[in-house]
Amino acid sequence: MNPGAGLDVCEAAPDPWLQSLPASLRQWLLGTARPVALRAGQRLFARGDQPDGLYGITAGQMRFTGITETGQEAILAICEAPQWFGEIALFDNEPRTHDAWAQTDATLRHVPQFALDELLSQQPAHWRHFGRLLTHKLRVSFVAMEGLVLLPPTPRVAGRLALMATGHGALDRGGARVLKVSQEQLAQMLALSRQTVNQALKELEATGAIRRSRAAIEVLDLAALRSAA
Repeated sequence: MNPGAGLDVCEAAPDPWLQSLPASLRQWLLGTARPVALRAGQRLFARGDQPDGLYGITAGQMRFTGITETGQEAILAICEAPQWFGEIALFDNEPRTHDAWAQTDATLRHVPQFALDELLSQQPAHWRHFGRLLTHKLRVSFVAMEGLVLLPPTPRVAGRLALMATGHGALDRGGARVLKVSQEQLAQMLALSRQTVNQALKELEATGAIRRSRAAIEVLDLAALRSAA
């Protein structure tokens, strides 16, 4: 990992998970974490890498991918502040399951694996707080899987945009929100063709729920987007 330098650090979004922790654990995480700066397109870790700890996004976006048999990148998710990741390997100490890339210039908090192992061996009651990170993502994943199986394209696209607009369920933001995601990336995440995604976005734009722009989608009405899903 080669952290970049000279990135502009933006004020981090409110972090519901971090704020929900006992004060002592929250202070320990913030005191132990070290900043990591990445340039757009830089890889943080690869599938098969040994676990090196927990990461929290403070600015920018991260992209999580796999590789198909033909070498094509398969995008699983695009996440931004205040989301945390890496907790799967904290529980099982197994290699990383996917590649993690900086979708944009990004800054992260990194809490090393050895420090977490030591903390949790001394204070096992804290496991439940990290378990909440894991179970939240399981819930979100099951909802997304159900949508892939049961929903037609437009509700599927609406649901994923609503999920991204609320930090994958971590936040409930109101007002307009610009999502830095292309139609091609949405198509990969939803197992749809780009043409199908384009048509779905046209339908959602006609309802006033979103506005399309180059490599971005502005969410104008989150309630309407959720209703469409």
